[in-house]
Amino acid sequence: MPVVALALIALQVAIRGVLAFRGEFYWDDLILIGRAGTYPLSSPELLNYDHDGHLMPGAFAVASLGTWLAPMQWWPAAMTLVVAQLLASLAVLRLLWLILGPRRVLWGPLLFYLFSPLTLPAFAWWAAGLNSLPMQAALAWVAGDALQLARTGRRRHAVSGVVVALCALAFFEKSILVPLVAFATVALLYRVDGVVRPVRVAWQRARPLWLGSGVVLAVWAAWYTTVVASRFGVPPWSMVAGLTHHGLSYGLAPSLLGGPWQWDRWNPSPPWADPPMVLVVAAWVAVAGALVWSLRCRTRTGWVWIAATAYVCASLVAMISTRFGPETTYELAQTLRYFADSSVIVAVAAALILRSAERRTWGLRSRAVALACAVAFLVSSAWSTVTFARSWTDNPTGEYLATAKAALTEHPQDPVLDHPVSVWVLLPVTYPHNLVGSVFSSLPGRSDISDHTTALRVLDDRGALVPAELMPLRGVLPGPVPECGYAVADDVVTPLLLNEPAGDWEWTVELHYMAADDGAIDLGFPGRPSVSVPVTEGLGSVYVRIPGGGAALQVESATPGLNVCIGGGSMGVVVPS
Repeated sequence: MPVVALALIALQVAIRGVLAFRGEFYWDDLILIGRAGTYPLSSPELLNYDHDGHLMPGAFAVASLGTWLAPMQWWPAAMTLVVAQLLASLAVLRLLWLILGPRRVLWGPLLFYLFSPLTLPAFAWWAAGLNSLPMQAALAWVAGDALQLARTGRRRHAVSGVVVALCALAFFEKSILVPLVAFATVALLYRVDGVVRPVRVAWQRARPLWLGSGVVLAVWAAWYTTVVASRFGVPPWSMVAGLTHHGLSYGLAPSLLGGPWQWDRWNPSPPWADPPMVLVVAAWVAVAGALVWSLRCRTRTGWVWIAATAYVCASLVAMISTRFGPETTYELAQTLRYFADSSVIVAVAAALILRSAERRTWGLRSRAVALACAVAFLVSSAWSTVTFARSWTDNPTGEYLATAKAALTEHPQDPVLDHPVSVWVLLPVTYPHNLVGSVFSSLPGRSDISDHTTALRVLDDRGALVPAELMPLRGVLPGPVPECGYAVADDVVTPLLLNEPAGDWEWTVELHYMAADDGAIDLGFPGRPSVSVPVTEGLGSVYVRIPGGGAALQVESATPGLNVCIGGGSMGVVVPS
C-alpha cells in the first residue's frame, strides 16, 4: 500500500512538473526577482518588505537564491514549485496514514488532495505557490506531529511541529491557522473515536506543541504588526454576498467534483474558474448528499463538518476583508488561490469521517460506488488540468521577457532611461516595481538603466528596444538671463519655472543646456529627492526621470566651479516614436 501511495504522489508531481516547467514568470513573480536583484539576501529591505499586506521573508529568500543561481531564468522557480509540492503531498500522505492507517479508504482523501484542480492556480503561479505550498505542507505536518505527540509523548514531535509552523509563517501570514488546525484535528479524532471530553484530552496530551506554537505566534504577530500596514476593512454587504457566492458556487464547490472543467481569462489577470451551471448544481447536490450520508451512516461526524466549514469561512473573510474595493470583480474569488489550502482541510475532514464508526454496513455496493466516484473525479480533474494549462500558457510575459533580455544585452554600452514595462506584464499600480530597472535588476550584461540619458529608447509591448520621444505636457519657461536662460552655479538653487503646475507623477524632463566644462547638476522638485545629472562641455541635451510635482523644478551645480546655462526644456511622458 505505501508503494501505491508513493506512486500516486510521483504521478502527481510529474503532472505538476510538466505544468511548472511550461510556465513563466507572472506579475508578482517579477516583483520578487526585481527586489531580489536590488537588495542582498540579508537586507531588511528584502526580508521585511510589506508586499501588498504579506510578510513573506521566506519567499523573498527563495527568490534571492534562485536569482543568484540563475538570474531571470524560470527553471529555479519551477523547481521550487515541484519540490514544495512533493513535500506537501508527502506530508498529507503521512497525516492520512496516521488517521486511517493502511486501509483502502485512505485512497479517497489522498486522491482528492493529489489531483484536485483546487490547488492548480496557486501552484502554477510562483509567487502564490511560495505562499500556499509551504502552508499546505505545514497544515498536514504539524497536525501529524500533534497526533504523534498525543500518542507517544515524544517531545521531538513538539519541536518538529513548532519549527515547521514557524517556517510556514515565514512564507504566508495565513499560516497562523496551522496550530489551530492541528489542535482541531487531534480533538476531532478523539471525538469520532468516542473519547470523553476530546478537547481537554487533546490539550493535555499535546500541550508542549500548543504552548510552543503560542509563543511563536505571539512573537510573529508582534513582528507582523510592526512591519505590515493593515489592509483589513469592512466591505458593503453586496460585495460580501457577491464574492462569497462566486467563491463557493463557481470556485470551491465545483472543484470538489474535479471541476471547473473550463477557465476564463482577461490578460493580464490570472485564469479563473468558469464552470457550467450543471456542474455547479451537481457540486452542491453532492455536498448535500455527502453531509446527509455522513450524519446518517457515520457516528459523531457533525463537528467535522462544522470545523471544515469554519475554515472555509475564515478563508472567505480573509479574502473579502483585504481584497475588496471599487475595482474588485467577483471573478477574483473564482481564481481558487484563496482556497488552495482548503484542499488539505477537505482531505483531513474526509479522513476523519471515514475513520468514524459505521452505523450500517453497505458492503460491495459501497465499494462499487466509491470506485465509480474515484474514476469520475480523476477524469474530471484531468480535463480541468488540461484546460487550465491551455489558459495559463496564454501569458504574454514569457515572450516579452525573452525579447527584452535579448534587446537589453545586445548593446550594453548604450544606457536606457528607466521606464515602465508593458501594461500587459505589470500594471502601473505595482509602481515602482513595474519599472524596467526593477524588473531587470538582476539581468547580467545588460545596458545601464538609469534616471538620465541623452538618447531615448524604450521597450515596446513586445519587449523590443525601440527609439522613443517625449510627449510634452508641460514646458520650462524662458529664463531671466539674456543669452543664457537660467544660470546655474555653486551653492545656488535656481528655480526652473513651468508654464503650468505639474501634478505628483514620474515625469521625464528634457533640458537643453550649455556647460563650461564636464560636470554634474542636481535636478528635482522642491521637497523631493533630486537626481544627479551629468553634463558635458558645450551645448547638449539630456532626458531626466524625476518624481514629484509643483510649479517649478529646481537645479543647482553638483560640481564645484561648474557654470551651466539652461536654455529651456519640456516635461512629459516617453512614448515609442
